[in-house]
Amino acid sequence: IREGGPQWKKVFGAFILTASHNPGGPNEDFGIKYNCENGGPAPEKVTNLIFENTKAIKEYKLCESLPAIDLEKPAAYNITGSKSLTVEVFDCTEDHTDLLKKVFDFEAIKKLFARKDFSFCYDSMNGVQGPYAKRIFQGEFGAPDDALMNCVPKEDFGGHESPSHGHADPNLTHAVELVARMGLNKEGRVVPTPAPAPAFGAAADGDADRNMILGRGFFVTPSDSLAVIAAHAHLIPWFKNEGGLKALARSMPTSGAVDLVAKDLGVPFFETPTGWKFFGNLMDSHLLGGENLSPLICGEESFGTGSSHVREKDGLWAVLAWLSILAHHNKDTAVGSLVGVGDIVRAHWRKYGRNFYTRYDYEQVDSGKANEMVARLVELGLDGLGAGGAAQSGFVLSTVDEFAYTDPVDGSYSANQGVRLLFADGSRVIFRLSGTGSVGATVRMYIERYQPPDDAAALEAETADALAPLVDLALSLSQVREITGRDEPTVIT
Repeated sequence: IREGGPQWKKVFGAFILTASHNPGGPNEDFGIKYNCENGGPAPEKVTNLIFENTKAIKEYKLCESLPAIDLEKPAAYNITGSKSLTVEVFDCTEDHTDLLKKVFDFEAIKKLFARKDFSFCYDSMNGVQGPYAKRIFQGEFGAPDDALMNCVPKEDFGGHESPSHGHADPNLTHAVELVARMGLNKEGRVVPTPAPAPAFGAAADGDADRNMILGRGFFVTPSDSLAVIAAHAHLIPWFKNEGGLKALARSMPTSGAVDLVAKDLGVPFFETPTGWKFFGNLMDSHLLGGENLSPLICGEESFGTGSSHVREKDGLWAVLAWLSILAHHNKDTAVGSLVGVGDIVRAHWRKYGRNFYTRYDYEQVDSGKANEMVARLVELGLDGLGAGGAAQSGFVLSTVDEFAYTDPVDGSYSANQGVRLLFADGSRVIFRLSGTGSVGATVRMYIERYQPPDDAAALEAETADALAPLVDLALSLSQVREITGRDEPTVIT
């Protein structure tokens, strides 16, 4: 139900036309998503029924006499004919801004923007986030024009005109302009900049659900971002007003950083398959006869973060959560002594330890080869991979399995959610095939190693250096290069 809309009744679903984070354009990816009455992605039982119904379609009809509707300004259109129809065009940026004002302390964030030592940069990557960014960062917080990048939505996300080549995916590889402006390269290493980098940087993908958080010369992994936000949830007014944070959740490939926060806070924790619909079930558990787990914070390593204020990941929510954290840590600091993004993350590591983490994506791989690689790992298992408890490259492989999940809310079972190589020291290597690309299969390899907080120097290591031995071992055990024919991954994040 949309507040204040006289024409609106209960909405039972919505169609979203989106290329998401894939390259846009007439010859590229295009998708139609269906979200159910709770606002979240349709579960498999719904999408399976939709697919079955498409098999029975014999014809479709067009209404060629439907009058043109101006989508540029809010208005209600009453269309009459053999049947009556009301179309309401509304300002979606107004709706979202009003919701976010109920979640965050906008005045506190505005004071952060007013500091002379705080600077800000936001890249909409020519996706749908542009108007929202202008409405909130400029309209509410007074950000200057040059703080907003690529804020004009384009059908092809800028295509070959932009350094991202129209690939509106907010990561170190594709958010080229933002990453360079923040003083980093695509490996996350610090590089010189012609001008001082902003104190805070962020980006959104094509449909504005994914986000990337950066500090001056500092990349925050999505897993760390989720953990830091969770640890600071008490600073966000909406959580306090809703009775406090009740649960945390992450997708299986996401690092275990948030697990440590859940243990510290004493709240329930859930590890789910990849897919926001699983989080949606947890958010609505009390409506389905289970325990009330909302408000809940959840996230995926693929740059998706959100909470139960909506039933989708929300890139703008994540950015405002970080700005709220920065506002809190700087409310009593003098100008010139700004507590930055890197300072906050390093303090988090000193308390909880650090989960060094990276993901290798091999895109547009022959589907047969991709499945062959995964099947080989499953078939060989622990003994076949030669581990059997024996040390390799300093790592002891203790378990090889395929992740499966029984939903605690509706009891549904999801099998074959990724192959996990689990090591005795808590390190993990995970292989999963993704269906979010437009051609072939994407093989994702996730690498994680935990460093306890007792060694300050080890916490500061470069991610690539800290993970190098485990990456080499993963490549050797999986034979991903030999089987797929790919010497290097398409993207490293």
